Amino acid sequence: MIVGENARSEDMDVNPTKEKKLTNMRAAASDETIRLVPAVQLSLEQALEFIREDECVEVTPSTVRLRKVILDQSDRARRRASTRPPKS
Repeated sequence: MIVGENARSEDMDVNPTKEKKLTNMRAAASDETIRLVPAVQLSLEQALEFIREDECVEVTPSTVRLRKVILDQSDRARRRASTRPPKS
């Protein structure tokens, strides 16, 4: 699934189910409060405007989800490399 937006044009592969290792933490950083932006519920029209050519919209009676057409990250990288024009 698509879990967020990136300011850069390329995709960032993340695994939201894998926790970040908290090694070598400083005490001052542990007191900071992290504010998370709530998830945006898109309508079908908004989702269709938002997606790129390598993404699709899954529609069920209760939800509208965005996801990549090719789920495996290595397959997406291979496809991206094969469709890129050769450098001259």
